[in-house]
Amino acid sequence: MCARAASQVPGNPEKRAGNGGSGNGPPSPERRRLATALLGTGLISTIVSFLYPVARYLLPVMQEESMTAVTAAKVSELKLNSGRIFKFGSRPGLLVRTSGGTWKAFLAVCPHLNCTVQYRSETQQIWCACHNGTFDLNGQVISGPPPKPLEEFEVNVRGDEVIVSRSRRA
Repeated sequence: MCARAASQVPGNPEKRAGNGGSGNGPPSPERRRLATALLGTGLISTIVSFLYPVARYLLPVMQEESMTAVTAAKVSELKLNSGRIFKFGSRPGLLVRTSGGTWKAFLAVCPHLNCTVQYRSETQQIWCACHNGTFDLNGQVISGPPPKPLEEFEVNVRGDEVIVSRSRRA
């Protein structure tokens, strides 16, 4: 059987493959456009997935500077020698009521690796679980790798509300 006669046989796989298959002709324009679109979309997605983290690192999100004060808790919610995490804008804050009854508030973000710190009533210290860093109740580093103290907030009690403000104590 000659090659021409074989291509005219109804069950011949070469004939069913059409222009884009294993036949002798070039791929059809529709298949070429589809392949180009899929490869282009994959390439663009890959580039974006690499550039997005770089852009987030180089252009950090602006913090909410308009947030100057927040009601962190009610006086009745915190017992003596206890602490509580509260939301100060988009970041966590730590409100501490000492065993002497004074109020302290800090940005609850460790300056070492930005982990959230917590109050430990048994030691009366602020503790970072990431690398076991500890701070005293003035926010100063006692031990561990934190390079600087915690940012301290001002605390005012108005009625039954504990108001924490961004302005630092002098």
